[in-house]
Amino acid sequence: MSHPLLPVLLDAADGVFPEADGTVEILPPLPGGLECSLALTGRAYVATALPDAEVAALAPDGFGGSMAPDFLRGLAGPGGEIGVLDAVLVARGTGGGTLPARGDLAGHPRVRHALGLRAGVRVHGDERGLVTLAAGLAGRLELSIETAATGRGDGPSLLADALALVPAGEPVFAAVSPGNARSLRAFLRLGFTPVGGEVIIRPGGRRGPAGNGAAPCSG
Repeated sequence: MSHPLLPVLLDAADGVFPEADGTVEILPPLPGGLECSLALTGRAYVATALPDAEVAALAPDGFGGSMAPDFLRGLAGPGGEIGVLDAVLVARGTGGGTLPARGDLAGHPRVRHALGLRAGVRVHGDERGLVTLAAGLAGRLELSIETAATGRGDGPSLLADALALVPAGEPVFAAVSPGNARSLRAFLRLGFTPVGGEVIIRPGGRRGPAGNGAAPCSG
């Protein structure tokens, strides 16, 4: 069964967004003990095991308040870990990709990061760097890249080959730190469109069903 956040993301990929009225919608937690705060324009979605009343007491709103540090700390709990704030980008696959699979890169930090947050991780790459494709937040298809060397300008060509690994027309998402301007420019150049922002959380130290002392995530 898909998570109720997935249709929201797929609608956004089609350019269909909810009314920008400041509403915060509270949804069930994500698989694997993860939670998140997703912000679109004028609307926020919080996937959490916390009761609705406890979320409301933290005073989020759909106009940026769901990304406020105090809200995220309250959501995570005293022993939880808050991931980085990422811009959510989406594009369409182009199909016909031939970038080689790389089963030898399971120990790479980028791959370990993906394995900690996503399911069905596939790794591809060549001398330019590596690509991961996986079922990410709420089950969406998610792509990430890491170039082997900075300053060579390999990012756009590697990203283009990564999009070719996705069936033509299928939406694929990426989470990019706004501060990583070089990466953000490469994604925008290849046709990715910003649709929102997100923070992934692994809660810990909370009372109730979500406060099981889970180990921190890497963001």
